[in-house]
Amino acid sequence: MIRNSYSSVASAEPVDLTIMIASIYVRNHTLNAADLPGLIQGTYSALAGLKAEPGAHAAPTVQGPTATQIRRSITTEGLTSFIDGKPYMMLKRHLRRHGLDPDSYRARYGLPADYPLVAPSYSERRSEIARSSGLPHRRRKWPTKADVGTTSGA
Repeated sequence: MIRNSYSSVASAEPVDLTIMIASIYVRNHTLNAADLPGLIQGTYSALAGLKAEPGAHAAPTVQGPTATQIRRSITTEGLTSFIDGKPYMMLKRHLRRHGLDPDSYRARYGLPADYPLVAPSYSERRSEIARSSGLPHRRRKWPTKADVGTTSGA
């Protein structure tokens, strides 16, 4: 019987996997003796079908956008997603919802490394807020003991 590790399961034959799956199922579920052959046969046929069609469940290949489509996807008001074609102010949350990170999104659609993930107008608005709160200026240094001096209250 096969040990439960990914490398051995990936290279196992459908018969071995059927035995493993059926035994685990029977151990954890109540099953009539008459239902056991159907369970084994159904499990084996499903596993044999997977082994026969290795590319059937592969991720679909995505046609990358053209340079014109990439330029048009970046507007001042939003970025058009290549996943669903809708405009977004920020793509990070949208990408996470679809199981992607920024680098994998850029790689999947053939986008340049400097492709923005935030709409230019949103980025500018956030910069204005930061400037108005005084962020580019250095913070005031806290006074040291020498600056304050020691004063006694008496």
